Amino acid sequence: MKNNIRKATREDLVQLSQLFDEYRMFYHKTSDLSGAQQFLSERLERKDSEIFLAEDEEKLVGFVQLYPLFSSTRMKRYWLLNDLYVNAGSRGKGFSKALIEEAKQLCRTSDSCGMYLETGKENMIGNQLYPSTGFKKYDEVNFYEWEMD
Repeated sequence: MKNNIRKATREDLVQLSQLFDEYRMFYHKTSDLSGAQQFLSERLERKDSEIFLAEDEEKLVGFVQLYPLFSSTRMKRYWLLNDLYVNAGSRGKGFSKALIEEAKQLCRTSDSCGMYLETGKENMIGNQLYPSTGFKKYDEVNFYEWEMD
């Protein structure tokens, strides 16, 4: 099966917002469809992320969203693969791998030094998927987070 992967446009906003809302609920957030639409609309308008879509029979079934970062030591752009989601009915059909391959192509065409992601230790699917697509687990640093109250 050939997966149709393409860059998101404003015309995709309604379907993409629904997928994004499902993605957030997967991570135990409360559904907020209007908030999802606003957030994604801003990302598309400001062009401060890259969003690629997986489409099956003209219906959006998944997406990947990447944010640009920069590596000072490498003096190049680095991409943060922040969001990857395929809806439950479309999993196991190669959409996640196809979205990751599109993200890798973005790295190549943007002359970046690579891509970074994080996933929860309990995300069994992700922790099998990412190494199978060439990601290496990096244990050399401690990851810290500071959050606003």
